[in-house]
Amino acid sequence: MGARYFYGWNVVAATFVMAMVSFGVGFYGIAVYLAALQRLHGWSATTVSAPVTVYYVAGALLTAAIGDVYARLGPRVVVTAGGVAMAAGFAALGLVTQPWQLYPAFLVMSVGWGAMSGAAINIILAPWWQRRRGFAVSLAFNGATLGGVLVTPALILLIDAVGFARAAITAAVAATVTLSAVALGVMRRGPEELGLGPDGDPASRTAAGPAALEPGWRGRALRSWRFWSVSAPFALGLAAQVGVLTHLVALVTPALGAGGAARAVGTATALAVLGRLASGVIVDRVSPRVVAAATLAVQIAGVLVLARAASPARVYLGCALFGVGVGNLTTLPGLILAAEWPRERFASLVGLVVGINQLTFAFGPSLVGVLHDRAGGYPAALLACAALQAIAAVTVLGGPARAASA
Repeated sequence: MGARYFYGWNVVAATFVMAMVSFGVGFYGIAVYLAALQRLHGWSATTVSAPVTVYYVAGALLTAAIGDVYARLGPRVVVTAGGVAMAAGFAALGLVTQPWQLYPAFLVMSVGWGAMSGAAINIILAPWWQRRRGFAVSLAFNGATLGGVLVTPALILLIDAVGFARAAITAAVAATVTLSAVALGVMRRGPEELGLGPDGDPASRTAAGPAALEPGWRGRALRSWRFWSVSAPFALGLAAQVGVLTHLVALVTPALGAGGAARAVGTATALAVLGRLASGVIVDRVSPRVVAAATLAVQIAGVLVLARAASPARVYLGCALFGVGVGNLTTLPGLILAAEWPRERFASLVGLVVGINQLTFAFGPSLVGVLHDRAGGYPAALLACAALQAIAAVTVLGGPARAASA
């Protein structure tokens, strides 16, 4: 008799869809909104980038506490409410007429981002998986990457067809319906609701994780190099990555046009899927820290090509190389934590790491915007981003290959 189908795969599929919408609208789509706002209102890169920094900072603060919110309310409530907030903020962006109005719109949107970003993916799936957690999380994070492959180019074309205001409202309604459907219709707190344990095992085999945690362990973790050798390099790498992604449409449009920019963004995010799949094949055989350093090296090459791109072909090549690392930099921190820390600490630690990372990469868009305005172009900003990623690659290799039980 064949093995019984495990409902956890339904949760993976629902989280995949959540990630596709939340990252498409709340992460990759930011580059589209900034380019549209600059074109529509004539505002500078610095003017439109500063509210994005506020957006990511606010989202990071919520992310640091999102584990407790999920524990109290469950994924159905949190994802539904987060979807409504993200859609409302997005729709408001299409109605702004003054720069100060960007701040409240992005703050409302940040509630959705904090509720449905990388930490949420890990938190939703953690109760369902133990042995195959890395595989399940990687599948769900591919939804995040497809948000860039499918949602972002669609937003570009929709804005070009009907204008920013109408496109924002249309996409906001679609996002709300989709997120509410997967949250209310599929998501559950954990396999214990079905009388099962992680991976579909009998409930009797489920370990009692929270009881094993001693008081003060978070403080000791935050004072350890083991923790910061994960958090710091990915914070720096993501700051550079988000800075480039936020300005990618504005960066490539002069060389490629609106249609070419959509294809370039699609190329970058499609390569992100391939990059994550490739790392998924080897990450169980090679240290995830080595995979992280290699990913950063490829991304540095892409940023340097973009900095010196003199033809459309070089622009596409730079976007492809840069895209290889886009997915891995969000997936690998969780895989390193899962390999180097006890299982019962994973959910709390991944919330801390993602929160710190988001707080740091919140300043990426403003960094690139300020350097662009001062230098009169993007090459200097791209070189600064490449330097941050080089520091990140060296730092991640300096951590322990595998942690002993703490």
